[in-house]
Amino acid sequence: MSIVTFTTDFGGADGYVGAMKGVVVSRSRGASVVDICHNIARHDIAGGAFALAQAAPYFPPGTIHVAVVDPGVGGARADVIAVANNQLFVGPDNGLLSLAAAHPDAVFAIESPPFRRTPISPTFHGRDVFAAAAGLLAAGAPPEDAGRSLGILSALPGTQGDAVGATTVLHVDHFGNVITSLKAAAIPANTTQILANAGENGATFAWRKTYADVDAGAFVALVGSLGLVEFAVREGSAALKLGVARNHVLRWDAVAA
Repeated sequence: MSIVTFTTDFGGADGYVGAMKGVVVSRSRGASVVDICHNIARHDIAGGAFALAQAAPYFPPGTIHVAVVDPGVGGARADVIAVANNQLFVGPDNGLLSLAAAHPDAVFAIESPPFRRTPISPTFHGRDVFAAAAGLLAAGAPPEDAGRSLGILSALPGTQGDAVGATTVLHVDHFGNVITSLKAAAIPANTTQILANAGENGATFAWRKTYADVDAGAFVALVGSLGLVEFAVREGSAALKLGVARNHVLRWDAVAA
């Protein structure tokens, strides 16, 4: 039995998600469909990328992940299937898949007619391209039959690298935690504190393993579940304290013991 997951910014008030599921099970009657999240903020590609990356590793090999946060639907970005971590990722090549499938084994354009519904709505590739492709994959079609090899995925903006002493805010989560593009390996082993600022707003964050290592209201920096450095305020919002949002640059300096 194939598992097909769905991550979108469609919400739950319309029939868009249901239409995609209908296409999948019409093409693969035995498929099991699972919702990861449909409450991604509208057009929030980074938010969708994080939700998918947080959930995908915990699904079994062979799972097919359909992700649709696609403000450029009908535009120049490619429709793709990425093969990574013994799973398949189906969606627009706009950075949405790049965290969950960070080092893909292969990427294929969805071009072959059997992988697409006819006619294709220029505004609903989620149903007519991505769900159609996922349904065919769930029925056993090999991903390389979808179209030409593209080799790589487009990166999520802000993930290409950091300058010395600076990092990009990739995401602010529901709790106000500031998730950066800074890798854990960039923090010296003897660090006890990290000074962080964005313009006039700055704070000193204790470098710890978890939120429970500081008192309520205290500033803490740690390695989050995606292996990236996060700045947080226990039971508060680091984003508000620092005055930052996605794509803002955060300057930082490690303080040794």
